[in-house]
Amino acid sequence: MSISYNKLWKMLIDKNMTKTELTHLAGITTNAMAKLGKNEDVKVTVLEKLCTSLDCQLDDIVEFVPDKKKER
Repeated sequence: MSISYNKLWKMLIDKNMTKTELTHLAGITTNAMAKLGKNEDVKVTVLEKLCTSLDCQLDDIVEFVPDKKKER
């Protein structure tokens, strides 16, 4: 199972906010933002800061995507 933050990027577009603005607003590092941009794992505290800053729930910004089954 992999993680997708596409919902987060859509929310930023809807709020007319840049990644840099969100980084400052949430008080997260640029390294954490880079990991989000690559759909990599981040600490739960980072996700908590994002949800608090955007006044949303975790499922509003994160989506779990099932891995495609490999054919044998």
